[in-house]
Amino acid sequence: MVEIGRFSQKVARSPLPEYWKPYIVLPSKPLTQYSLVDTGEGVALEANAQASASGLYRSIRINPGSHPTVSWRWKISGLIPGADKRLAHAEDSPARLLIAFHGDPSKLDVVERGKMRMARAISGREVPYATLMYVVSNDLPVGTMLPNPHTDRIQMVVVASGEGQVGQWIDFRRNVLEDYRRAFGEDPWDIVSVGVMTDADNTGKTARCHYGDISFLRK
Repeated sequence: MVEIGRFSQKVARSPLPEYWKPYIVLPSKPLTQYSLVDTGEGVALEANAQASASGLYRSIRINPGSHPTVSWRWKISGLIPGADKRLAHAEDSPARLLIAFHGDPSKLDVVERGKMRMARAISGREVPYATLMYVVSNDLPVGTMLPNPHTDRIQMVVVASGEGQVGQWIDFRRNVLEDYRRAFGEDPWDIVSVGVMTDADNTGKTARCHYGDISFLRK
């Protein structure tokens, strides 16, 4: 097993390990606040978004061929009214798990390479070759896969949908090898980072999520 975040073993209100770095969507956007808290059911990573958008990520090298299954859990406090994964102006989510992959950008077409250069210029950081993003939806069916409204190099997978998920811990397991092949039509290179993000900037609303432990399992 490769442990990404063992939040349950941390001390509430203590600093996060230094290998967790902020994931800045745009420097101009307010930041979502992240902290270790005691939920009454153990320590977890709490995310509070107030019309904000940012995440946390950890750089790490994982071979999805040997460790294809990602395991994690989260609990959201509510859905975001008006959020819609299909629309750029409403593409918010109370919970996301992001898995970024290395690859060969020269294989991409001119348009996608241009989008990657623009994103790098705006954010000030390297843009991954490809990203799987596991998300919450208000109404899209679980299992739906769709591109991020801004780029096809981020493919979103709906893993929870509707009011039934609110206020309870939900455990997930996904085979990222299979999901990547379905999303991008090829075998993945190595995973280069794993992160979480709670955002409500597009709708101007609020969102809160507790993230539990995250790990990759050997096949």
